[in-house]
Amino acid sequence: MIKLMKNDHEDFYKKLRSDINSWMSKNTSLDNKWKDFILLAPDMFHLLVKLSLDSRVPISKKAKLTGAIAYFISPLDLLPELFLGPLGYLDDISIAAYVLNDVVNEIDPQIVREHWAGDSDILFNIKNILANANNMLGSGIWRKLRKKF
Repeated sequence: MIKLMKNDHEDFYKKLRSDINSWMSKNTSLDNKWKDFILLAPDMFHLLVKLSLDSRVPISKKAKLTGAIAYFISPLDLLPELFLGPLGYLDDISIAAYVLNDVVNEIDPQIVREHWAGDSDILFNIKNILANANNMLGSGIWRKLRKKF
C-alpha cells in the first residue's frame, strides 16, 4: 500500500509541476501577484505526503496531513483548478500551510525541513502564505477552509 501511495504521489507531483510550469510559460506576460505561491504547490504537496509517512509525526497530525492531501487531489474544492487553472491551487496551498503550521508546532521543525524539496525556506513560506491567505482567497473562503481543518 505504501508503494502504491508512493507511485500515486509521484505521478500527481509530476503532473502538478508540469501543469503549473506549462501554465506559467503560456502566461509569461501575466502579472499575477500570487505566482510565487502557486509555484510552491508541487513541493507543498510532496511535503504533505512525506510527513504523512514519517514515523516521527504523531498519528493525530498524520490525520490532518492526509486530509490536506485529499483536498489537494480532489477536483471538488472551493477554488476548482478545472475552471481557474493554477489559480485554483491557492486554496490547496493555504490549507497545506495551515496544516503544516499545526504540525511544525508539535514536532521538531527540522523534520519538516528534511522533507522539503523546495529551494526556499519552508517555515518562511508557511508564515508568508498564512499571512496572505485572507487576501488570496477572501476572508469568507479562508474562514470556511480553516473550519474544515
